[in-house]
Amino acid sequence: QRLDGRQCYDYRNVRVSFGADYGCCVVELGKTRVLAQVSCELVPPKPNRPTEGILFFNLELSPMAAPGFEPGRQSELLVKLNRLIERCLRDSKCIDTESLCVVAGEKVWQIRLDLHLLNHDGNIIDAASIAGIVALCHFRRPDVSVQGEEVTVYTPEERDPVPLSIHHMPICVSFAFFQQGTYLLVDPSEREERVMDGLLVIAMNKHREICTIQSSGGIMLVKDQVLRCSKITAVKVAEITELIQKALENDQKARKEGGKFGFAESIPNQKITAFKMDSAAVDTNSVEEQAEEIIANADPPSEVFAKPILHTPGTAQIGEGIENSWGDLEESEVEEAAEEEGESEAAAFECQKMETEDTGTMRETKKDEPIVLSNSEEEEVVILEPEELPKKTRTQTNLKQENPSKRAFNKRRKKKRAA
Repeated sequence: QRLDGRQCYDYRNVRVSFGADYGCCVVELGKTRVLAQVSCELVPPKPNRPTEGILFFNLELSPMAAPGFEPGRQSELLVKLNRLIERCLRDSKCIDTESLCVVAGEKVWQIRLDLHLLNHDGNIIDAASIAGIVALCHFRRPDVSVQGEEVTVYTPEERDPVPLSIHHMPICVSFAFFQQGTYLLVDPSEREERVMDGLLVIAMNKHREICTIQSSGGIMLVKDQVLRCSKITAVKVAEITELIQKALENDQKARKEGGKFGFAESIPNQKITAFKMDSAAVDTNSVEEQAEEIIANADPPSEVFAKPILHTPGTAQIGEGIENSWGDLEESEVEEAAEEEGESEAAAFECQKMETEDTGTMRETKKDEPIVLSNSEEEEVVILEPEELPKKTRTQTNLKQENPSKRAFNKRRKKKRAA
């Protein structure tokens, strides 16, 4: 018994919605959502294949889809999914690459398919393969003409875009095995993938041609199990292919008729996010009578208060039956601001007065000392010069500092002159 109530061979509901531009679609497989976008550009071909176009596939797993995915890092799961997508779409030769050649050896179309996982609820590869083939079938490349060596690319207004040449539509179907292959489930969900023993992926088209097959996990499969899975795959692929073709036909029909198409079509009515609501008829015959009846049955108006209720200073209540008092509050705030400015001016005046008194006392105590005042707005700077010693004291200190040997030499010299 499965958690979501499905049988073993049941597939979840598949829903396809297209964007406003060609080559853009969103595929929902249950709660698993994948966005696909196809783009193209003219590039030189590969040297070994000068007459074939280039196909490029890229699948991204963002943390928006599941918290376990890390941004900017290629995990083992991502590498395995990208290789499986390339084997399913490129190696199966579902797209005619020779039709993408514009000038042999010089210019070919490079088709790029980007797949973004929006929500992860299991079975990513099936949803990605469906989204990829739907986007490639829906895509239209610009028309090109070649005259001599000149290549002209036409806009969609000048010429209708050209669809890609697609031979078949390969679609992947996944099978989960439990208890060494005893139990088999189709389209496993995210919880079932956590506890499964092995996984088998088969890519097939509606002509019952197997495009690729891959088995992963520590499980050995018997030939009968693989044959049974291939028969189930053929039935599921036929159903999904028919659904894709109907979706493409409906979108093409809506675009030709000029009706609502793209993601706007997928938004259901009767919701706030809908672009258009169904108009409902309104009876306006007895509006005056209903209004008079409502006024007559209404309660009398409540008592009107003359003044607002002041709970605390600086606050006032505004509501039903109470006058507006915001003007009074603004006037009181202006008065408070004026009082604060007056107090600050008085305090500044007192501080200036105290500073002048202090400088006056310093000048009285030290009259002889020079005072240098700075031009800046900072406090006054006072420079004190050292006092000069009298000359007599300097000479006395010089005499005291003479050596005794020098004194004896001077006395001998005086005696010789006298003799």
